[in-house]
Amino acid sequence: MRQASAGRDTVYLVHPGALAAGVHATLAEALPDGTGLTVLDLSALPDYWEAALTGGRAETTVEALAARLLEEFDSAYDGGPYALAGWSFGGVVAQAMVQQQPPADRPDRLVLLDSIAPTGEYQQPDEALEPELLLGWFAMYLGAKRGRPVRIEPGATAGRGVDDGLLLVLEAAVASGALAPDTPLPGLRKLYDTYVDGLLRNNRLTAPYRPVPAGLPLVLVTAERSLIPDDPTLGWGPLAPHGLEVHRSPGDHYTMLTRPDAAELIARLVRPTPVPAGTGAEKV
Repeated sequence: MRQASAGRDTVYLVHPGALAAGVHATLAEALPDGTGLTVLDLSALPDYWEAALTGGRAETTVEALAARLLEEFDSAYDGGPYALAGWSFGGVVAQAMVQQQPPADRPDRLVLLDSIAPTGEYQQPDEALEPELLLGWFAMYLGAKRGRPVRIEPGATAGRGVDDGLLLVLEAAVASGALAPDTPLPGLRKLYDTYVDGLLRNNRLTAPYRPVPAGLPLVLVTAERSLIPDDPTLGWGPLAPHGLEVHRSPGDHYTMLTRPDAAELIARLVRPTPVPAGTGAEKV
């Protein structure tokens, strides 16, 4: 658990790694005075993070990860108002945490930051993660890591193998200044393989997980360039019998965590006090 700041009211945010936990500093600065942000970092759990280095197979489960983070939460929680959120795969674990809490201890809502629901529609075999999809996600990730956008034209990698597709990513990264012109393709391939192993780990953890509908309202913040741009609810509808509130954030899946305009939106939604009406929410 990494604490970004301290405060009487606290936002607990489940972070799955990929980017360093410090990426949430922008959100911490956007929160109101007196509200702290504590990052529950899954990459601090060896059973989870080591799987990204060993072929993407984790010797744990979503339920076990949630139980471990609840222990961290219980040791830090001081009884004050709090909110719970999760980014990306962290939203899946945060939803599992809520299901393991007694109803009286749960927050009043769960905020999901561009998190894909662990429902049958998205519990896909590894083969469903095709190179065209993965290369587009990797380009977004690389741009966020390097602080320069890496954009490839939609459909440009269709029908290409990984190495051919990575050549396009490399060209775009060099053009934007994200990578040096002499960056070797094998080095980029190694980074890509590690990135994909992390995705496979999360996909394999989600596949056997059988969530139950949430016992509280869900708030979903999708990025303008989301991982699944064609589904505004990212599959959360069946798990939200108490309501699903959808907001759109500037940026992509990764840069939504560092853009000040996105942080301002997210800060309004995650603060422990109820969100006032008229914030542009869409209820579905």
